[in-house]
Amino acid sequence: MSATRGLLADTLPFSNVDGPGNRFVVFLQGCNFDCQACHNPQTIPLASPHARWVTVPELVAEIRGAAPFLSGVTVSGGEATLQWPFVRELFAAVKHPSLGRLTTMVDSNGSAPPGVWDALGEVLDGAMIDLKAFDDDLHTMLTGQSNAPVLDSIRQLAGMGRLYEVRLLVTPGVNDDDGLLARTAAWLYAVDPGMRVKVIGFRRHGARATAREWEESNPAHRDRVAGVLSRAGLQQICCV
Repeated sequence: MSATRGLLADTLPFSNVDGPGNRFVVFLQGCNFDCQACHNPQTIPLASPHARWVTVPELVAEIRGAAPFLSGVTVSGGEATLQWPFVRELFAAVKHPSLGRLTTMVDSNGSAPPGVWDALGEVLDGAMIDLKAFDDDLHTMLTGQSNAPVLDSIRQLAGMGRLYEVRLLVTPGVNDDDGLLARTAAWLYAVDPGMRVKVIGFRRHGARATAREWEESNPAHRDRVAGVLSRAGLQQICCV
């Protein structure tokens, strides 16, 4: 039996917002970004009294119970790739014939080095990468980290055929400047003209205290953002 363990923040047996279809979502504990707008701040510390250690067989047993109603499994966080050996082993187990119809995806901040994506590539069906800001200084202000590894991950995953979508969390007056959005879209289009992009409007509910004074995004705001992206050539855009 596998001795590989993962530090688990929580699981969600059924979700239709964490990838295509109905998905079992695994939230791993620990993140290397410190995002001001984080809606899961309890998962940021690398250790937590509320987290629990699980083995791959234990987690697969939970997934198996829900499998008849699922389209796939998504590992999120925290940051999923910080525990990539566990993720790789979990996805390999999901690829077993008894569960093999389930797709495997990660929801990531994109900070993983190339070797991690290479290691996950054989068992990964798709990655959803958050791009908080195309401007590096703004990205650093929002997350505490440079966006250089994120952009590298987007390029690499697209080249591997493993990039499912890029997610843009947009906040009025923070990272929604038309010029910035146009540059973002042009870069994404150059990577892949068929790039799938999800525009996620900022909401205060559940956000950290540092972001609770920020203006919320409304449907008109998200439509404006989508319009800027579309005029730059991107066509597969959805807004939530």
